[in-house]
Amino acid sequence: MPSLYPASAALARLGLLALPALLAFGATTSPTLLSAQEETVVVYLVRHAERAEDGTSDPPISEAGTARARVLGDMLRDAGVTHVHTTDLKRTRQTGAPLAERLGLDLQVYDPKDLPALAARLRATPGRHLVLGHSNTLVPTVEALGGAGGTPVADDEFDRLYLLVIGPDGAVTTTLLRYGAPSPP
Repeated sequence: MPSLYPASAALARLGLLALPALLAFGATTSPTLLSAQEETVVVYLVRHAERAEDGTSDPPISEAGTARARVLGDMLRDAGVTHVHTTDLKRTRQTGAPLAERLGLDLQVYDPKDLPALAARLRATPGRHLVLGHSNTLVPTVEALGGAGGTPVADDEFDRLYLLVIGPDGAVTTTLLRYGAPSPP
């Protein structure tokens, strides 16, 4: 059964500050570690940042959302992200854009109505992936990957960040972190 490791706010800050350093161990020249790293899939999953209500069904992100998207880009810039997956809505694309632009990556659009296909694609593609979703797709995406999703995402919750590590044997470790400005309790 997958397990979920929630991090306290202090641990999350420490973990997020240390995350690039922890993930950089793959730069070693050890053949054993390189081989294992090539087979491991790392997936970061977040909901889009705060949206600006503009009366449309596809609103952009707000000023607060833009700030959160920059924090996400700054936080993951040295994490070795190789793929950025987003739905075709403005708010997910705009949330992933700062990191994708910084790393020179294209946004890869997925269908949020077919999460099993997304999960299969992620599991089959070695590397480190950022997946941007929605309040109603975040937990199901984690679960489709074999992780522990935890509680549903609240409508006003934008700071949840999942880190899933899928080992060569298919075992999944799920870590729940928080980033950027805290969402209301």
